[in-house]
Amino acid sequence: MLMGLCSTLFFQESLGYRLTGSGGDIGSWGHEYVRNLAGEIAEEYTMRQSEEASVEDLMDLVKQIVAFHMKHNAETEAVDLLMDVEDLDLLLAHVDRTNFRRTCNYLTSSAKFLPGPDDMLVLDIAYMIYMKFEEYPNALQVALFLDNMQYVKQVFTSCTDLLRKKQFCYMISRHGITVELDSEMVADKDDRDMLQDIVNNTKLSEGYLTLARDIEVMEAKTPEDIYKAHLLDGRASSGPSVDSARQNLAATFVNAFVNAGFGQDKLMTVPSDAASGTAGNWLFKNKEHGKTSAAASLGMILLWDVDAGLTQLDKYFHSTDNPVLAGALLGVGINNCGIKSDCDPALALLGEYIDNEDSSVRIGAIMGLGIAYAGSQNDQLRSSLSPILNDAKAPLDVIAFAALSLGMIYVGSCNEEVAQSIIFALMDRSEAQLGDALTRFLPLGLGLLYLGKEESVEATAEVSKTFNEKIRKYCDMTLLSCAYAGTGNVLKVQDLLAQCGEHLEKGDIHQGPAVLGIAMVAMSEELGLDMAIRSLERVLQYGEQNIRRAVPLALGLLCISNPKVNVMDTLSRLSHDTDSEVAMAAIISLGLIGAGTNNARIAGMLRNLSSYYYKDASLLFCVRIAQGFVHMGKGLLTLSPFHSERLLLSPTALAGIVTLLHACLDMKSIILGKYHYVLYFIVLAMQPRMMLTVDENLKPISVPVRVGQAVDVVGQAGRPKTITGFQTHSTPVLLAAGERAELATDKYIPLSPILEGFIILKENPDYREE
Repeated sequence: MLMGLCSTLFFQESLGYRLTGSGGDIGSWGHEYVRNLAGEIAEEYTMRQSEEASVEDLMDLVKQIVAFHMKHNAETEAVDLLMDVEDLDLLLAHVDRTNFRRTCNYLTSSAKFLPGPDDMLVLDIAYMIYMKFEEYPNALQVALFLDNMQYVKQVFTSCTDLLRKKQFCYMISRHGITVELDSEMVADKDDRDMLQDIVNNTKLSEGYLTLARDIEVMEAKTPEDIYKAHLLDGRASSGPSVDSARQNLAATFVNAFVNAGFGQDKLMTVPSDAASGTAGNWLFKNKEHGKTSAAASLGMILLWDVDAGLTQLDKYFHSTDNPVLAGALLGVGINNCGIKSDCDPALALLGEYIDNEDSSVRIGAIMGLGIAYAGSQNDQLRSSLSPILNDAKAPLDVIAFAALSLGMIYVGSCNEEVAQSIIFALMDRSEAQLGDALTRFLPLGLGLLYLGKEESVEATAEVSKTFNEKIRKYCDMTLLSCAYAGTGNVLKVQDLLAQCGEHLEKGDIHQGPAVLGIAMVAMSEELGLDMAIRSLERVLQYGEQNIRRAVPLALGLLCISNPKVNVMDTLSRLSHDTDSEVAMAAIISLGLIGAGTNNARIAGMLRNLSSYYYKDASLLFCVRIAQGFVHMGKGLLTLSPFHSERLLLSPTALAGIVTLLHACLDMKSIILGKYHYVLYFIVLAMQPRMMLTVDENLKPISVPVRVGQAVDVVGQAGRPKTITGFQTHSTPVLLAAGERAELATDKYIPLSPILEGFIILKENPDYREE
């Protein structure tokens, strides 16, 4: 009671008495007193900072309070106080074995809500604490989050255990960045080669097929198995089964997405002498540019299995039919997606076709290189692709794909030279070319260079203000949304929402990227995500038509591979919209939110849509593509760019998704035109949603695990359970969005605290069988 009176009658009374009094043990006055004191110190500190007065006496008190809090399980309050007085370094002296995990958990989760550069500072401290207690896997995650290669190297050099280093390599390969291990990181050459193999992702195909065999889904599926037309009543299924080129093209994509990575299907990989039509037959059931997608689909079916992929695609390299050759080149890129190799097969095969006289072959090679080397920052590719951007004779579509591929290869690198090449290419475009749908790939390629890099984009954003007004605003929005993607920056979301609130002429196209930008910025944490979904509802009600066309795509990005019921209902409503572009975007987004989940409700909606739109070829094509997405990898894949319990965002995965969404802003010219193979950019985000346990020799072993909904336990007292509503399975297991796994046995110790992807288990020496 007395305390309450004091705080209301006198401002910062306890602090005054404490500073003038005799000192003594601060804890003897009890928790409430210390808490009150901490609050007053924060206010006093702010006041003194503005008056530029000395704060030494306050800092002495802070040290005592922090020591008290850390001893009494109040780590969160200690961290809050140190953030208020801007001296987080003090933490390092006070954390110990018992409380460092809770402290770091609080630091990493509060980083999402802090403005820059404070967020990076907080993560730096978390990294140092993890390193101090040799908690290397967590330190590596923070290093990857900060995108700090020095830190990554430090983790490798500090850790001496080879087995743990193997686990680090699995974590890096999942994140999708290129890391060259050197002799400092791993001394022994043989060990280094073995670890580099893991980083290069060469084991991915094997692990994925182990999962598929375990779940018994190896058998190839045909597009008809996915459409399930027999479940529809009457009209759509009873029509004559004519082979239309558009429907065959849709079947090509569905077949590629559903059988992705399985190495076998019933359209493209059937042996030539099979009675039921040969692979060649299916290829030629597609018209001109359709053959490109058909040949490339072989790369998708043999995804991640480089040897088999190159063997199967080889026969198309001798084709005299240019679209087939273009598809084979693109197929090589898709097949090598995310897999790195010392002999660089993709570069060797595709490099010589970059300057081919046929533009479709050139695009196949350029796009293939963009997909195969995404995120690799390969300078050899820069010197081959940059000249195309400033080549006056090159057609616009070749230039657009070259800019996009360079953006992918240098994603998030802020590379000045690539940026300048793309800027000059944009400045050289004529008025007529700027109106072309493909021109939008130039600003996007530029934006990808700054993906998630916040302020680093500002100089380029200034230059973009000098562009022709047709493309200026589009470029502005694209750069802003890419630079702040995944940061959760509230002020940028407000800027983008303000752009969407304007009611403009029909010809303005910059509001599309602004709507997508809202989703890109807000997608990183749950709270911002829900707020963005609600904001987009408003935008849908009051926005102009060109904004309404982008809203479904933004919703698709926010809930990618995570079918939330409220979003599903909104998209279902929009899929019957009177404006066919809105309906198409909503249908594609239904596919994206259900991607790789086999979600029965979405599958049912899409089946009904296929009978509703059976006369409209364009909309039916979109429905088919969405069906392919939902059953992607027979339900073993995810498109979510986030991993490691939503902490890390893979830049290459986000680049692939954003490129597809930008292409969907103008469906009619790109996806329904002759550039439908842009759909294959989604391969960059495709990852098995599995948890596979391996022993010390990296051979799969089966152990019991509990899989349940993840619970946020940051800052909770005691040792609360981290999952709820769990079921026990034996590995390998599938993890849905928002699920978490934990081992259900003490026989093994996992080498990574986050059980996702490949997990190495070592035997627990203290385990005794009951």
